[in-house]
Amino acid sequence: MNTKPTPLSGFPELLPAQRFVEQQVIDSLRRTFELHGFAGIETRAVEPLDQLLRKGDTSKEVYVLRRLQADDSTSDAGLGLHFDLTVPFARYVLENAGKLEFPFRRFQIQKAWRGERPQDGRYREFTQADIDIVGRDALPFHHDVEIARVMIDALKAFDFLPAFRLQVNNRKLIQGFYTGLGATDLDEVMRVVDKLDKLPVEAVRKLLVDEVGLDDSQADLCLRLATIQATDDSFVEQVRALGVSHPLLDEGLEELAALVRGCAPLVSDTVTVVADLSIARGLDYYTGTVFETRLVGSESLGSICSGGRYDALASDGRTTYPGVGISLGVSRVLVPLFNKGVLGADRSVPSAVLVALADEESRSASDQIADALRARGIPCEVAASPQKFGKQIRYAERRGIPYVWFTGPEGGHEVKDIRTGEQVSADPAAWTPPTEDLRPQVTGLDKLDHRGVTK
Repeated sequence: MNTKPTPLSGFPELLPAQRFVEQQVIDSLRRTFELHGFAGIETRAVEPLDQLLRKGDTSKEVYVLRRLQADDSTSDAGLGLHFDLTVPFARYVLENAGKLEFPFRRFQIQKAWRGERPQDGRYREFTQADIDIVGRDALPFHHDVEIARVMIDALKAFDFLPAFRLQVNNRKLIQGFYTGLGATDLDEVMRVVDKLDKLPVEAVRKLLVDEVGLDDSQADLCLRLATIQATDDSFVEQVRALGVSHPLLDEGLEELAALVRGCAPLVSDTVTVVADLSIARGLDYYTGTVFETRLVGSESLGSICSGGRYDALASDGRTTYPGVGISLGVSRVLVPLFNKGVLGADRSVPSAVLVALADEESRSASDQIADALRARGIPCEVAASPQKFGKQIRYAERRGIPYVWFTGPEGGHEVKDIRTGEQVSADPAAWTPPTEDLRPQVTGLDKLDHRGVTK
């Protein structure tokens, strides 16, 4: 007995109109990254488990790879699917360092896999878009500013998406502040303060005192630091007013202020940059600048674009390759918007023209017309069967194809805009549809049908 397949939770599959939107986003990202001189690479899907597990608490999320009947002694034992693109990139740099020019600038748009509990915006298989700049032994701070500017440039191109808020902080700032306070376990303080977006302030204060060992005054200053936000460098004076001093704090304040000032010229109606001193990032390889980004109006999705500075993620024992990078969760941004029905395309096929078919004997002639249109970059298809022309028009309408091409008995050609009913004489070697009809258009309209196509 045939049964309908059950969808796998956490593994989103897109309908054609949705896939078109995703491809437009990916193409736009690639164009922006290449304009800024980033070279595209793709790394393998698997990495040795000791590489995947050496940074951050991710052991529960890694999918292990093995052949169905293999034992643990086989060559593919100890492999896992990568859960992000940063760890594989660090390995790639070490493996190919002799063939790369530094600083090395790369972009990578690829699938990743993470065995976490599926929910809106979090998936087990997803597409990420990363950019990184990696140096040999040293990487000047101005690259931190550059990475932020490039991603802002990329995000600004998506006028069909909600506005973005890029939140920036610096690990040196918060670590210097905690050290100046007298805290001893800096990572634990960061881990607890990072819970502020999930727990009430009083609950976090209690954890800082009971679990981390801070006194009430220290805990209060940690929480006051985390509340500071500014869209300019005024946060520096707000931090100074808390009365804590340390050289690492000074360095972090200087870097974060330079980052905010460097991004200010790119701020727009759709992208804002905020110094947010509550941001720490969970992975422990970040050493300076850290980024998180939220969709305005969809903050419940969490950070959809994250990253930061890492000075020791890649090292072969003799040479260290410090880097800075930022990663956009393409699936995390798009799939929830698809599910809400607020993002789609105005047709589900690339075809701008359906070449009508009078009878099977004329299929060759219809193919020649389609070939003439395609030769000039006009996507089209020939009708599947020689039904009545009314049925062929309705077929085009269901698929969202705007034009139907007819050939008369005397060999004359006419093209019909089935949306307006206008029908005009046309030459296959010269006629071109308006630019907006040549390809499907991304739409953020509220009313889309179940295929993601404008009603």
